[in-house]
Amino acid sequence: MTKRKTALAQSADERVPEGGGFRRCLIGGASLPKADLVRFAVDPDGRLVPDLAGTLPGRGMWVEASRRAIEEARRTRAFARAARADVAVHDDLADRVERLLAARCLDFIGLARRAGKAIAGYVAVEKWLRAGKVGVLLAARDGGAGGRARLADSGVTVIDTLNAAELGAAFMRVKVAHGALGLGALAESVRREARRLAGFRNVADFRSEADFRSEADFRNEADFRKEADFRKEDGHT
Repeated sequence: MTKRKTALAQSADERVPEGGGFRRCLIGGASLPKADLVRFAVDPDGRLVPDLAGTLPGRGMWVEASRRAIEEARRTRAFARAARADVAVHDDLADRVERLLAARCLDFIGLARRAGKAIAGYVAVEKWLRAGKVGVLLAARDGGAGGRARLADSGVTVIDTLNAAELGAAFMRVKVAHGALGLGALAESVRREARRLAGFRNVADFRSEADFRSEADFRNEADFRKEADFRKEDGHT
């Protein structure tokens, strides 16, 4: 076994069994549920790699899923101390983790859409709610606060960590303000990843309600083209 592998085998979380549901955070040493942490591994070249799926080989290093904790771990060289070896860490590590978590959320939403278990649009969401088909609700973080509040009144979990453009990408549209996922494993996967993503997106970064775009602004680009063509054919300018 190489020196690096030996060091990784003795990382800071070795007192917590790999098969358990908790891991020890490098920052503060608290034992937390894996769902609230981000796992990191070191590749053969000594570079730190976020392992969001938790599938990379070797003993992982776990940090609370928050920008604060990951930036502190990078700044204090906590990864190198845990690995007992030199570890190359990107300066923008927290930003990279945020992008990866957002991508995982969108991937799961996309899977649900292709499986017929995700819909977009406030009216369609309301129909699913009345039918009891909703596992989680989606509300754009840069959408109107009124719409989010009405969805929250349903008692179903509202995920508001993604913006309208991100949700639009998952639904093959330009922008989406409201959506929903049906009951099942994909909804739970989105809920889990969105919970981790929330630690990187501060609500203080959201725009004020006066700056929010209306629901009509979140239509499909094709709808804009159809309306423009209609107006042209009807003699409107």
